[in-house]
Amino acid sequence: MKFASTRLIARDIKALVSFYEKVTGQTAEWLTPAFAEIVTSGATLAIGSAETIALFKEGSAEPTSNRTAILEFEVDDVDAEFAKLKDELEVVLEPKMLPWGNRAAQVRDPEGTLVSLYTPVSDAAKKRFGSR
Repeated sequence: MKFASTRLIARDIKALVSFYEKVTGQTAEWLTPAFAEIVTSGATLAIGSAETIALFKEGSAEPTSNRTAILEFEVDDVDAEFAKLKDELEVVLEPKMLPWGNRAAQVRDPEGTLVSLYTPVSDAAKKRFGSR
C-alpha cells in the first residue's frame, strides 16, 4: 500500500489552491476546474471543490467543517514563512518552541483547516527529520 495524498474539499477552490501554492512554493496542477493537486517531495495535497462530493456520496464531506486534522509543513525558517502569512489569515499560534524540538507556528487556511509550519531546531528533531 502507498499513502497517496491528503484531499481537502473546498467551498472556494481557487482561494484554497492559491493559499497552498503560497505555503508550499509549488504550482498546482489543475486536472479539472474542480480538482487540483500540489505535489511536493514529501506528499501530495489534493484539493477538490464541494461539487466533487456528488461523485462519491452526497454529504460525505463538507467544506469549512474540519476541526480534527492539522496539515504540517516542514520549512527552513518558520519565522520567515509565518511573517508571509500572518496578516492574511487567522493566527492560531505565533512561532514558539515545542517540547519535541520543533519551532512551530499555526494558522487556519481560508476554509478553516489548521496548518502548522515548523522547523526542527533541537538535535533530536533535526535527526528525526533528516534536517541539516
